[in-house]
Amino acid sequence: SLPKGILFWRAMTHWIGGMGIIVLSVAIMPILGIGGMQLFVAEMPGITPDKLHPRITQTAKRLWLIYVGLTFAETILLMFGGMDLFNALCHSFATMATGGFSTENESVSAFSPYIQYVIIVFMFMAGTNFTLHYLGLHRRFREIWKNEEFRYYTLFTAAFAVVITFMLFLNNGQSFEKSFRDATFQVVSIVTTTGFVTADYLIWPGYIWIFIFLLMFIGGSAGSTGGGIKVARQILLLKNSFLEFKRMVHPQAVIPVRFNGKAVSQEILYLVMAFFLFYILIFFAGTFAMVLLGLDFDTAIGATIATLGNIGPGIGGVGPVENYSELHTGAKWISSFLMLLGRLELFTVLILFAPSFWRK
Repeated sequence: SLPKGILFWRAMTHWIGGMGIIVLSVAIMPILGIGGMQLFVAEMPGITPDKLHPRITQTAKRLWLIYVGLTFAETILLMFGGMDLFNALCHSFATMATGGFSTENESVSAFSPYIQYVIIVFMFMAGTNFTLHYLGLHRRFREIWKNEEFRYYTLFTAAFAVVITFMLFLNNGQSFEKSFRDATFQVVSIVTTTGFVTADYLIWPGYIWIFIFLLMFIGGSAGSTGGGIKVARQILLLKNSFLEFKRMVHPQAVIPVRFNGKAVSQEILYLVMAFFLFYILIFFAGTFAMVLLGLDFDTAIGATIATLGNIGPGIGGVGPVENYSELHTGAKWISSFLMLLGRLELFTVLILFAPSFWRK
């Protein structure tokens, strides 16, 4: 019911925001030492920002060209599927920004299977480190697959999509193609924190929503427009956890955590663990605050993780066919703050509350 001008403004706003996030995370945050990209700026040969270009302005231009090019390509493919230019542009903006604002109340379920498959592909690309797209343009595909984060991101997403596909096919009475499309779409949408929906996953067989909930903690790749914890951090966290067992067996051994074949410094590991700890603490604090404001437990959890991860739809009263309009005013303020925290990588915002920061 909103005018097309408002819908287009909304789509354009988060598309421009996505452009800013790419440059912030890939080109600026590594210099400040506060973003997700510093996890592997030194450890990932061939794709560091200064390998694109030593100057931030040139790096930004190249990343933006990739961003605009992918948006244009998706727009054309959506129009091939019968979308008019307005809807194709709005959905391309929403996909590449992993923002998820649709022009339809039914989101992407209002469109054909072809359009849903196109959006799946571009959501996945939007959740990928944008410097990998640069390598792809130069046909350096072997380097892309050697990238540990990309392999984990790809295989993890595929595994969840396959598992949920068979769960739906065996328990929901749908065709295999419909089960595959719905499962893959929702998995990619949630992992990349886009938030588009094609089905109400809360009415799927009871145990599937647990997988959906777990996916909400994953997030996209570092250096992408996706939100969440980020895949690179989780790889390092898992590797460090497994190595602790080895260190217990061999206490005198020096066993470094390796990422893309290179040792990761303790400083970076401490940053990863600190980020994860703060993320979980903020999740619990946000859930507790929501419950105090009168939300039921499911809705409180769903709203907290969905806003902190910048996903959009959650579980409970903020599921895929609901929205946040009925929430308590205080819950909306908390949700807004959580979205800001999650989008700016926690520390960027939290440091503003440190007295020592202002004294400096």
